[in-house]
Amino acid sequence: MISINITINGRSYETAVAPHQTLVEVLRNNLGHIEVKSGCGEGECGACTVLLDGHPVSSCIVPAIKADGKEVITIKGLSENGELHVLQQKFIEHDAVQCGYCTPGMILSAKAILDENPQADEAEIRRKLSGNICRCTGYQQIVNAVLSAADEYPRHSKIT
Repeated sequence: MISINITINGRSYETAVAPHQTLVEVLRNNLGHIEVKSGCGEGECGACTVLLDGHPVSSCIVPAIKADGKEVITIKGLSENGELHVLQQKFIEHDAVQCGYCTPGMILSAKAILDENPQADEAEIRRKLSGNICRCTGYQQIVNAVLSAADEYPRHSKIT
């Protein structure tokens, strides 16, 4: 077992991990962050997406030891003082949530897109969300929600 230090949504944790454990396993099983979904286990569906030092990663294929000393943001880390992040609000307003399984990963990927380019257009949003699979909405509502959020996106929200 290897001891790692990880900050999740602003809170520091120390935990022991096996060399073969993935970040999603540690987040869910060791640290109780069940808001991080586990989907394909192969980095293909995007359900397990979290932000690792501000970059979207498929936590099912990231070895947990790679998160040592880093910051992880999950969907729970986006709201502040009980208020939803603009992306969360726009997903609701645009009916971009149906079953909800892909939603945390989709929103975190969208956050990374807008953090990098708050003026992202539809083509860029579609291209960069292509690693997140949704079986319910047909994607148009999701793209509309991200475009709408871009209009109000806080320029100071970039995680560095």
